[in-house]
Amino acid sequence: MAEGRSEELRRRRQRYLVSMLIRTVCFVLAVVTTGPARWLFILGALVLPYVAVVFANTARRKPENDSDVLHPEPIGALPPPPPGESSPPSARDDD
Repeated sequence: MAEGRSEELRRRRQRYLVSMLIRTVCFVLAVVTTGPARWLFILGALVLPYVAVVFANTARRKPENDSDVLHPEPIGALPPPPPGESSPPSARDDD
């Protein structure tokens, strides 16, 4: 069964909230740690907002349904030119 719009928005808000909580933890750890770990936490705190927004704005895709997809019939090969008529010029020009 398809997910309703309000349920989808609730799920997206929860995902964003979790991402922002992780970002907050990164900020706190960046303040209390030293060395290379501090830079990793700062990087996480700077990158997580972008990632959180992208994930929060990604709507769940509808399942593929054959009724929504266009299936054109195959055209087939072109017929040969009538006898006595020259074939079309090739793309390569030997001048």
